[in-house]
Amino acid sequence: MQFGMVGIGRMGKGLVRRAMSGGHEAVAYDINKEPVDEIAAEGATPAYDLESFAAALSTPRVAWVMVPAVFAGATVDAVAEHFEAGDIIIDGGNSMWKDDVDKAEELAERGIHFVDIGTSGGVYGEKRGFSMMVGGDDESVAHLTPLLDTLAPGVESAERTLDDDGPLRPGEIGWLHCGPSGAGHMVKMVHNGIEYGMMAAVAEGLGILRAADSGTEARQADAETTPMRDPKYFQYDIDTAAVAEVWRRGSVISSWLIDLTAHALAVDPNLDAFEGHVSDSGEGRWTVQAAVELGVPAATITSSLFDRFSSRNNDEFTNKVVSAQRKEFGGHHEKKAEG
Repeated sequence: MQFGMVGIGRMGKGLVRRAMSGGHEAVAYDINKEPVDEIAAEGATPAYDLESFAAALSTPRVAWVMVPAVFAGATVDAVAEHFEAGDIIIDGGNSMWKDDVDKAEELAERGIHFVDIGTSGGVYGEKRGFSMMVGGDDESVAHLTPLLDTLAPGVESAERTLDDDGPLRPGEIGWLHCGPSGAGHMVKMVHNGIEYGMMAAVAEGLGILRAADSGTEARQADAETTPMRDPKYFQYDIDTAAVAEVWRRGSVISSWLIDLTAHALAVDPNLDAFEGHVSDSGEGRWTVQAAVELGVPAATITSSLFDRFSSRNNDEFTNKVVSAQRKEFGGHHEKKAEG
């Protein structure tokens, strides 16, 4: 089938390449000319403005918008200006699901279908396939199914959950129609919230192991330093890169996330290329907000989100207040950080 891609960044380019490798036709548009030229050289039809982009698509037109969430709504609106009733616009980024509900209602007044697709797979998706969580009406999803089947990893990418020869169950091919508008991005939002918690747990565990030799270090003895009670139990110089390698193989926590962690540590064992300021792009916040609205406990995800805030020194004033309070009530002088 033919479709158009708006946004030829890392993800958009990977989606187009995988689709074309499966026999689909792609029309490519980006606000920058260079990526369009690059993907055109690989077989895509180039478009350098949205008018020519829409003109190059056969009806019903399909446009996949793959831009950062902050630009997604305006980009969808810009594409819709050139589309007609019966056409389909996909938001494949990480937009908030509530915005999808509103956008679908708005476009429906003009007869334009809106589909939200939470897309996971990163830069590896082009070869591995993309895990996709889809929200939208049945008619649109049915039209998109050949494309989604190509983009997905396929049932063979993992062992079947039940060892039988029965028919494929929903989700087994690597994409899932989660429900009406907004459902796809809601599932992807929670996916990313879980990702926050999993990443934090792995990082915290490796942090404990990295500090397991603390009993070998000389520690100051003063009123502001908690003494290590039993230093003989913390005499281990543990190679965290090697630990990540062994965890990859046969352990209960083996996963692609552990694989990626092992690769990062193999390349840079001390992670000197990083400062530890961890960004959050919104999905973790929205997951926590949804949990509050629903009254569903989500302590791990919430804690991991707040840890990201702390990593960017957003708790600096808070910590200063605590230091000031200790000095006020106990005369404790703040001990300066070492290094």
